Amino acid sequence: MSAPILLAAGGTGGHLFPAESLAGELKKRGHRVELVTDDRALNYGGAFPADAIHTVSAATPTGGGLVSKIKAALMLARGTLEAVALLRRVRPAVVVGFGGYPTVPPMLAARALNMRSVLHEQNAVIGRANRFLAGGVTAIATGFPTLSGAGASLLAKARTTGNPVRPAVLVAADIPYPSFDDNKLRILVTGGSQGARVMSDVVPAAIALLPRDIQERLVIVQQARGEDEQRVRAAYATLDLSVEVAPFFKDLPMRIAQAHLVIARSGASTVSELAVIGRPAILVPFPHALDQDQAANAAQLKASGAVEIIDQRQFDPAWLAAALGRAAFATEGLTQRAQAAKHAGLANATQRLADLVERVAAGEEIAR
Repeated sequence: MSAPILLAAGGTGGHLFPAESLAGELKKRGHRVELVTDDRALNYGGAFPADAIHTVSAATPTGGGLVSKIKAALMLARGTLEAVALLRRVRPAVVVGFGGYPTVPPMLAARALNMRSVLHEQNAVIGRANRFLAGGVTAIATGFPTLSGAGASLLAKARTTGNPVRPAVLVAADIPYPSFDDNKLRILVTGGSQGARVMSDVVPAAIALLPRDIQERLVIVQQARGEDEQRVRAAYATLDLSVEVAPFFKDLPMRIAQAHLVIARSGASTVSELAVIGRPAILVPFPHALDQDQAANAAQLKASGAVEIIDQRQFDPAWLAAALGRAAFATEGLTQRAQAAKHAGLANATQRLADLVERVAAGEEIAR
């Protein structure tokens, strides 16, 4: 294919990391890959495997007052004009968008120029930006088997590819579920890339409620926001336990693989990584998401029997202490849940997405 494949992603690492995985796979297959993003994402761009990186103006027209919304709409209009000029110059074989408002200008430009396009939706419920764009794309790639909020016309051009995961996740996926030969229960606590204060509030307090014989079996790795780190350390120090606390773990996939049980939020990347690696979890969906996407993501994995879901309003020390107490005496059940998670994972999501992109680029019919 002589024309490049143009990937549109930006705003956060959550949108850029799947795009990065796809870019690597497409380049392995001999394609030229270019990225169009926004200024905020440039700090991620250094390692992005693209032959060229372009920027267009973008903004989020949600939140804030009327003036802010008008300014954001004007910025998106400006970005769309910039994207039209870019696409006329690059002439991509297909444009692939990964959600979020930085995707809007290039995807609108592709529609205006009658270019083929693919939209990837990471979550189990279609996001607002993707819902706005979906009617004008050639195909929709979904991270989960179901896609809430999408009507029949959108589902007709949807294909389940799964969510591309980082190479480190695929390495971690080869690690067997840890044994319980040393009578330890290894727990990983994570709140997503930015951490979650509720984990710092609830988890140490729950551990303190457990009987001493269970406490002594625990090996805890906990992510805590920088502003919460010291108080979490202090809470555990009074219990004299084996604990590691840090604001961020660069080797998080390996930490997941080493855990018997994960306590986490349920963003699309987290849920997908838990499934690919194959680890049971207690999931606490972020309660303030506009589309309740984390709740929908968690429900996908719960259907496999791999996870428990608890509403944040019920996620308190007493509830968690009871859940951990049950887990400590149900190691066979944890092993079965790990197997269920693994069965639900799509380790080949990047290849499946690349296959779909190639089909669309070649002009193949994908409608059901």
